[in-house]
Amino acid sequence: MTQTGLPARRTAHYLLMQIIEEGRLLAELVGAGALSRLEAEDRARAQRLANDTLRGLDRADRMLKPFLKKSPPLFVMNALRLGTVELGEGEAAHGVVNAYVEIVARNKRTQAMKGLVNAVLRKMASAGPEEWSKRPVPLTPGWLRQPLVSAWGRDAVSAMESAHFAGAPLDLTAKGDAKAVANAVGGQVLPSGSIRIQDAGQVTQIAGYATGDWWVQDAAAAIPVKALGGVKGLKVLDLCAAPGGKTMQLAAGGAEVTAVDLSAKRMERVEENLTRVGLTARTVVSDAFDFAEDGFDVVLLDAPCSATGTIRRHPDLPYAKDGSEFGTLIAQQEALIDHALNLIKPGGRLVFCTCSLLPDEGEVQIEEALQRHPKLKVLTEALDLPGIDKSWKTTEGGLRLRPDYWSELGGMDGFYIAVIEKPA
Repeated sequence: MTQTGLPARRTAHYLLMQIIEEGRLLAELVGAGALSRLEAEDRARAQRLANDTLRGLDRADRMLKPFLKKSPPLFVMNALRLGTVELGEGEAAHGVVNAYVEIVARNKRTQAMKGLVNAVLRKMASAGPEEWSKRPVPLTPGWLRQPLVSAWGRDAVSAMESAHFAGAPLDLTAKGDAKAVANAVGGQVLPSGSIRIQDAGQVTQIAGYATGDWWVQDAAAAIPVKALGGVKGLKVLDLCAAPGGKTMQLAAGGAEVTAVDLSAKRMERVEENLTRVGLTARTVVSDAFDFAEDGFDVVLLDAPCSATGTIRRHPDLPYAKDGSEFGTLIAQQEALIDHALNLIKPGGRLVFCTCSLLPDEGEVQIEEALQRHPKLKVLTEALDLPGIDKSWKTTEGGLRLRPDYWSELGGMDGFYIAVIEKPA
């Protein structure tokens, strides 16, 4: 990072404004070049600071509240939030206070409030990391917390929030021997066979990246393919395939894979990943509903969803979204299940999964699919896998994964998975 840290902090402030005020996702901003003018160290710093502030935003607001007679403009509030998080994490007060005072002073609309920022952040500096660490775990924004509490109860949601605040380690899927990869990267093999690295740093610098020995994939996201067992020689359709982790799993297992995704840009990423790891799959850029080729042994449908199960890795999500898209997504998932069933040969299997914590995007979808197609069979025994607690199975025969599971190991993404057999 540069000596003053100002470029990274200004960029982190810009990211926060875009996420909270404009509803843009961090990945979208980064892809659009928000970090491109920064040096490598500053890019990492800006992104980490934005993520840390989003994870701790509720805690920062609670600390700031006694020192604010009324809420300042969002531009100023975000500077205070960033500064409070930095000070809570032990950053030197002098640099933090001066930087955010300067950021506010450079904006003509807020420059008159630089004295407020100076005074409040100095009070935050006096409180320091000790006071920060005493505060409760930050709460999820109400638009999402309320449906989660209705689904899982307050205690479970509190446990999930602890997992969200802790963030996520890096998980890898090995192309070959997981133990050998774990030894090479200094990681541990998880009960499900994924490899976990704490404090991984730059992904491209990890041993085995250049030689294609592994790919990044959260442990929960690797389980849907594992539920298929052996796939060698099977004709498999990976519908909504990007970024390609499951496509690579299937190809590594010897399946004849067709990967379909609507986005040409995202499919380019799938192809790049396949090339790096030395695997092959047929790739098709198409709307899932327009893809009509049938006769597949297996269709894997990782359906578009709210992505609420990925907050530990994407803390921007509950601030960039408001839940207004839920109804559209749920209807789309239902239609995709029916479409996917038409592409499977008699006796074939459908793996339906979503990285969502909402039952309407998981358990309820399968319950309703069974009502529409009463001859379908849910293969609950397919989910008897290493590392999977039997209590995670659901009444309709699927599997519910949550961020607070494996808490002693660093958690996992929230996921729902079901394996369905089409009648012969």
